Amino acid sequence: MSLYQQLQQRQNNSQPIRVGVIGAGKFGTMFLAQAFRLPGIHIVGIADLAADRAKANLKLAGWTDNAYEATSMRDALASGRTFVTDDKENLFSTDEIEIIVECTGNPVIAVDHLLAAFKAGKHVISATVEADAVCGAELSRIAREHGVLYSMAYGDQPAMVCELVDWARTCGFEVAAAGRGHKWKPEYRFSTPETVWEHWGLTREQAERGRLNPKMFNSFLDGTKPAIESAAIANACGLDVPEAGLTYPSGSIADLPELMKPVFEGGVLSGEGMVEVLNSLDANGNQIDYDIRMGVWVCAKAVTDYQKHCFEEYKVTTDTTGRYFAGYKRWHLIGLELGMSVANVGLRGETTGTASEFRGDVVAVAKRDLKAGESLDGEGGYTVAGQLRPARISIPMGALPLGISGEAIMVRDVAADTVLTYDDVSIREGLSIVSLRNQLEKSI
Repeated sequence: MSLYQQLQQRQNNSQPIRVGVIGAGKFGTMFLAQAFRLPGIHIVGIADLAADRAKANLKLAGWTDNAYEATSMRDALASGRTFVTDDKENLFSTDEIEIIVECTGNPVIAVDHLLAAFKAGKHVISATVEADAVCGAELSRIAREHGVLYSMAYGDQPAMVCELVDWARTCGFEVAAAGRGHKWKPEYRFSTPETVWEHWGLTREQAERGRLNPKMFNSFLDGTKPAIESAAIANACGLDVPEAGLTYPSGSIADLPELMKPVFEGGVLSGEGMVEVLNSLDANGNQIDYDIRMGVWVCAKAVTDYQKHCFEEYKVTTDTTGRYFAGYKRWHLIGLELGMSVANVGLRGETTGTASEFRGDVVAVAKRDLKAGESLDGEGGYTVAGQLRPARISIPMGALPLGISGEAIMVRDVAADTVLTYDDVSIREGLSIVSLRNQLEKSI
């Protein structure tokens, strides 16, 4: 049966997949806007520090008041409604909840949530890919120890790239490269929440209507989120990352087969099996037609002459050698597509992407001159941006992971455009994410 048919069967048998959601911001609200329309899924509880804001977002997403007015977790289980709370412990302590969806977007907090969920015997779907970029392989190991699944969130680009890579390999092709699209100019790496909407292409009115977080959207624009998601892709798919960071070659979807292959084959990549990001702007900053700014892609290679000849016969668009071609999804719909992860984890016992290695790392780079005593504001803020590096290079240099830069205190001056190191900052003691990161670094 299809996933949807299985969901219908669970609904008909009164055995829904019981889900708890932590964080009802943009991603969480997008999922919740779909969840009440899906058969066989019961959102038992939603935990958000601002419970009233969470309820307002549910109303914005189309929920009726009655649907989220359960008075307790027990009431939610008995009535089929949803309990909104500011205490996440309600979700961990409810045995009937099978899956936790973590979508706070804060990697430090998210790691604590993930560890608590694993300990409680619950599968986790994490939309906080920032945590995955810091210590994803270690989180996967701990999940396995507890006999639960730890999955990337479908709708976010890394999980969707994992699907394309798996498709290409399972069909018998080699993967030359995989990644996502982006709108990029080098000066964007210095963007702040004050400049994001002008660069992004939205008015402040549009951003406020959608309740969009300027700091989060700035992390997309300044290259941090592309780096984070590329690291997650590399670590889940066993792909390599560029030594000096993403290069953002410009091109359309039609250009993918020619660009995303090794230099020795006429492409732009330093080797085979890489992650990269395709730029939707040309060298003059103009929009390229048929771009993949909001989508994902894989560039695969025919390994036999027979495969190549089949490409010719079936009119596949390839590079000039006839061996490289691209598969893609032009759009990703973020939380609107998360039902795919819930269904795969809850019905098939399969993840939609999981880190298994530590190949890609995201280092913190100063956006401006930083002075001793300053507090860093982490992803998407005013002080640092994230850049992609191979873990084999970032770890020996002691580079500071972007995901643990929030609230770190500078202990010495650092010039703009410099990669920060652990020696440059003071980090709050006792953080679980730091402990897991330390364990992971020992494996390099």
